[in-house]
Amino acid sequence: MSIALTQTLSKISWLEPMIKAAQGENRSQNLSIIAKAIGIPLAGILVFLMIWHAAASSINTSLGKFPGPADVLIQSKTLISEHITEREKAAAFYQRQDERNARRLIQNPDYIVKIRNYTGKPTYVDQIGTSLITVLSGFLIASLIAIPLGIVIGLSADLYSAFNPVIQIFKPVSPLAWLPLVTMVVSAVYVSDDPLVAKSFVTSMITVMLCCLWPTVINTAVGVASISQDLKNVSQVLRLSWLTHVRKIVLPAAIPMMFTGLRLSLSIAWMVLIAAEMLAQNPGLGKFVWDEFQNGSSNSLGRIMVAVITIGLIGFALDRMMLLLQRMVSWDKSATLR
Repeated sequence: MSIALTQTLSKISWLEPMIKAAQGENRSQNLSIIAKAIGIPLAGILVFLMIWHAAASSINTSLGKFPGPADVLIQSKTLISEHITEREKAAAFYQRQDERNARRLIQNPDYIVKIRNYTGKPTYVDQIGTSLITVLSGFLIASLIAIPLGIVIGLSADLYSAFNPVIQIFKPVSPLAWLPLVTMVVSAVYVSDDPLVAKSFVTSMITVMLCCLWPTVINTAVGVASISQDLKNVSQVLRLSWLTHVRKIVLPAAIPMMFTGLRLSLSIAWMVLIAAEMLAQNPGLGKFVWDEFQNGSSNSLGRIMVAVITIGLIGFALDRMMLLLQRMVSWDKSATLR
């Protein structure tokens, strides 16, 4: 491992004791830190699994017993197996299509090759991918709107007073309230004989964007407004232009609050997405949960629990990614970020 890579990885708090232990630096102390960092979360997960197993065995529903950890593990394996089977069917379909087109070209060199897409149903893994693309698209658009808006509002007390009531009015609006309006607007505006993406995707993305916009706007504005007077005086003494002032003074000082807003927005976006996909019928995790609920088979509860755990794990991973990004761009490397 190169020295530069080692130094980069050592900046990640949970990797630092591992790297030091591997290098022989205070090995016993670092191993103790590693054991504590890993052992305590594992103990918490173990206690949760025990409580879940005990509670599930005593709950009976119209579809049978509530699924425990073992049932969820079985269903997760089944879903992965179904994904592999569907991909094999798709590969076989395209192979047959290529062979058929090759035979027709041999018989008729002027034959116009026709390529058809495989129309099999999306698998659970495909639906996870669709949900991730949808939520990241909505979050990215929201961030591109919220960060500049928050900076402009934070730099002016009058603008902050003017926009704050509007923000506070729209901030608590549920996605269930936005969705019918967004659906009608998308249906009226997004009209195409050959659409680039499905209307359900656009509807879900815009709904996510409208719901996750506000935490980033508020936190960015507060972060910008709370910049110390000393930094403002430095900017005035150096006679920095407005753009340079924002780039050199405002953004570095507001990054902690800005990323707090971004992390809140991303978590809200992920929660909102599931409800939006249920109603918009965008083929993601939300639609998967709704379809299984409507299906009502003996395996439905187990599959829904797989989706619940998947949603939680992905949400946790997205938050950790934002935290890692914050550590990379933050000027204060000694700050404790959790």
